[in-house]
Amino acid sequence: MDQAQITILAILVATVGMFLWGRWRHDMVAAGALLACILTGLVPAEVAFEGLSHPAVITVACVLVLSKGLQSSGAVDVLARTFLPSQSGPVLAMVALTGLGAVLSAFMNNVGALALLMPVALQMARRQQLPPGRILMPLAFGTILGGMTTLIGTPPNLIVSGFRQASGAEGFGMFDYTPVGLAVAALGVAFVTLVGWRLVPERKQAGIEGFESGAYITEARVPVGCKAEGLTLRELELALVEADAQVLGLVRNEVRVMTPSPRRRIRAGDILMLEAEADTLSHALSSLGLKLEEAQATKEERQKEKEKEKEKDSAGADTAVENNSEEKPQKDRKEKKDDGSDEVMLMELVILPSSELLGRTARGIQLRSRFGVNLLAVSRQGQRSFKRLRALAFRAGDLLLMQGSPELIAEFASATGCVPLAERDLRIPDKKKALTAAGIMAASVTVAALGWLPAAVSFAAGVLASMVFRTVPPRSVYNAVDWPVVVLLGALIPVADVMETSGTARLIASLLLDGIAQGSALVALVLILVVTMTLSDLMNNAATAAVMCPIALGAANQLAVSPDPFLMAVAIGGSCAFLTPIGHQNNTLILGPGGFRFGDYWRLGLPLELLVVAVSVPMLLWVWPL
Repeated sequence: MDQAQITILAILVATVGMFLWGRWRHDMVAAGALLACILTGLVPAEVAFEGLSHPAVITVACVLVLSKGLQSSGAVDVLARTFLPSQSGPVLAMVALTGLGAVLSAFMNNVGALALLMPVALQMARRQQLPPGRILMPLAFGTILGGMTTLIGTPPNLIVSGFRQASGAEGFGMFDYTPVGLAVAALGVAFVTLVGWRLVPERKQAGIEGFESGAYITEARVPVGCKAEGLTLRELELALVEADAQVLGLVRNEVRVMTPSPRRRIRAGDILMLEAEADTLSHALSSLGLKLEEAQATKEERQKEKEKEKEKDSAGADTAVENNSEEKPQKDRKEKKDDGSDEVMLMELVILPSSELLGRTARGIQLRSRFGVNLLAVSRQGQRSFKRLRALAFRAGDLLLMQGSPELIAEFASATGCVPLAERDLRIPDKKKALTAAGIMAASVTVAALGWLPAAVSFAAGVLASMVFRTVPPRSVYNAVDWPVVVLLGALIPVADVMETSGTARLIASLLLDGIAQGSALVALVLILVVTMTLSDLMNNAATAAVMCPIALGAANQLAVSPDPFLMAVAIGGSCAFLTPIGHQNNTLILGPGGFRFGDYWRLGLPLELLVVAVSVPMLLWVWPL
C-alpha cells in the first residue's frame, strides 16, 4: 500500500465517519473531502471543480426544475384525483396511493412526489380512521422504490451511469434500470401495502405545518363551462364531501341569495361562499373547476367608501391606515398593483390585537389598489360569517390567506400589523400549464430514452422550455434546485476518481473478495449489494453510490466479470434506505407528521430490505449476467 492509497483511505474513512456523525451537512463534508484531496496533492487544483460540470450533476439539477413545473402547475394533483379511489377500504386506498407515488417518482424527484401526495395521505388516514404513520411510511417507501426504475428516478442511478461511462463504456440508458428496478419496486410496493403497513407502530401525529389554522371562509367564482355549472346546490354539496368542504351561500349578480334552495341550479358567474380546511381548499376548488374570487370592492362600493372616509377625516376619527391611503399618489398605487414580479405566493397572516386592520374591511382599506395583494380567504376559529369576504370586518386573531409577491405581502404585513405564519402550498391546477409541464417532461424523457441527445442536454432543453412557457417562472428556477445535493455530487466525483486512479478501489475490492467472497462472483455481488444498502441507511444515498461505484468496478475487474451487475447492485442498494429516518429525505419528511421515533423504521424496513435482496439478486443475474 503506497502513500497515495493510505492518504485517500484516511480521507474516505474520515468522510464516511462525518457523514454518519451528521453534525455537519453532507455538502459541507463532501467539500471538505475535496479540499483535503487538493491539499494533499491527490487532485490537481486546476481540475478540482470539474465534477460540477459532470453530466450526472447537470441532469439532477434539471430534473429537479422539471419536477417543480409538474408540482406548481397542478399536473400531479389532477393525476391524484383521477387515479385515487374516493370510496374504498384502507388496503385498496393504500395500494392506489403508494402505486401512484412509485409511478410519479420514476419520472420526477421522489422527494417532490412524496411532498405532493402527503396531504392526500393525511386526508386518507382521517377518512380511514388510521394513524397517519400507517399510510405515510408505505407511501414514503413506495416513492423510494419507484425511483430505482429509471435513469432519472433518483441520483444514485445517474451517478452509476456516469461511472459506467467513465470506465470506457456507454452510460446506462433511460430504461436500462427498469427490468430489475420494476420487479423490486412492484413486489416491494405490494408487500408494504398489503402486509407491511400493519408492522408500522401506531403513533400520534406530531403536527403538520406547526399549527392548526381551522376552516377558511372563501369565495369561488363559477367559470363558464366548469364542472359546477348546471349542478344543483345539493349535487354540488355531495361533490364537495370528499374535500371536507361545504357551501355556506350563493351570490348572483352581486345579490346574496339567503338560504338558497338545494334545487337551485348554479350558473356561470355565480359566486359560491365555501368553508374548507386550508389543506383541502385546493381540492375543493380544482375538483369542480372553480376559481378563487379576489376580495375587491365594486366601483360603487369604492366611491361610497371614499365618501365615508372623507367624513371620518373631517371628524378626526380616521385611522393611520386610511390617512396613508389618501396621501398615496395614483402613480404609486398603479406601481403597487403590479410590481413586475414573476413569483406569486400564498401566505397565511394573523392579525395582531394592535393591528391597523381591526374593524376595517378589505374594500375599506382598498387592499388591491394600495398594496397589490389579494385576500383569498379568512379563517376565524370556531365562528362563521355569512358576509361577503370583502365586507367582513377584521378581528384580532383572524387568519388571512393572502396572494401576491413575497415583497408586497411582507410590506402589507409590516404596514398593517400582521404576522406571517406559513407559506401555503395551494395549487389550483391550470389545465394549460399542467399539460405543457407534462408535455415538456415527456418530451425530455423521450429524447433522452431514444438517444437523440445526451440526458443532460435533453433535460437542460426541457428546463429552458419550462422557463419560456413559464411552467416554472424564471425567477423560481434556481430555488427549485437542491443545491446541497449538487455540491455533494460535484465534490465527491473527483474524490471517487482518485480512488480509481490510485488503485485504492482495486485494493478494497481485493480485500473483500479474498477475505469474504473468496473468489466467488455471486458472493461478491451480494456483498456489494448489502454493503451499499447498509451505508445508504446511514448516509446520503448519492454519497453512498459515489463511494461504492469504484469498489464495484474494482471487484468486477478483479474477478474478470462484467461490471454491469455490480454497478446495478450499487444502484439498487443506494435506493434502499428503509431502516432509519436519516437514510433518505423521504424518511425524514414523514418523521414529524407520522409521529415516528428513530427506531420505528426498521420494523417495516428490515423485512423490506430482505425482500429487496431476495428479489434483486436473481433478477440481476438474469438481466445482467456475470
